[in-house]
Amino acid sequence: PEVINGRTHKATVVDLSPWVEYEFRVVASNSVGIGEPSRPSALLKTKAAVPVVAPTNIGGGGGTRSELVITWEPVSEELQNGEGFGYIVMFRPLGSTTWTKAVVASVESSRYVYRNESITPLSPFEVKVGVYNNEGEGTLSPISIIYSGEDEPQMAPAGASALSVSAAAVEVSWLPIPWNRHTGRVLGYEVRAW
Repeated sequence: PEVINGRTHKATVVDLSPWVEYEFRVVASNSVGIGEPSRPSALLKTKAAVPVVAPTNIGGGGGTRSELVITWEPVSEELQNGEGFGYIVMFRPLGSTTWTKAVVASVESSRYVYRNESITPLSPFEVKVGVYNNEGEGTLSPISIIYSGEDEPQMAPAGASALSVSAAAVEVSWLPIPWNRHTGRVLGYEVRAW
């Protein structure tokens, strides 16, 4: 609080964080200066409240076929605002109106994996991650777009040809596989000889 006049012996301290232990000291002042602070009060914990800070860096993707991997940066302890803290993960296929909701009860968690055989490779999902504690559900993150896991490429490269360049070397070439939802990202090729 601001400076309190000398006839007041009580003050209300505001804008404290919920579920945090505080100790207090009082300092007297006059026109000459500021005196020594009092001894610290006993530790006092503020009451719990619904968490208001959502997880950040919502991401994910990757994983294996039929998986949706969702990741986030955990909320620090001083922003959890109470006991029983955990995460709420909500997701839906892009264009859908129905959200699927999962609860992750571990405070340290930073990942959730949804497995379902009906998920097609590289499907876009809208994802948001929120928080809760014993006081209730808190804030949700903004929506992020995350893609489900890929499948192995379903087609072989076309147009393979070989050209002898020396007694010990052959140059092999092929047409690249074009990217689409069903082939996924081609990260590399393997050339086999027999």
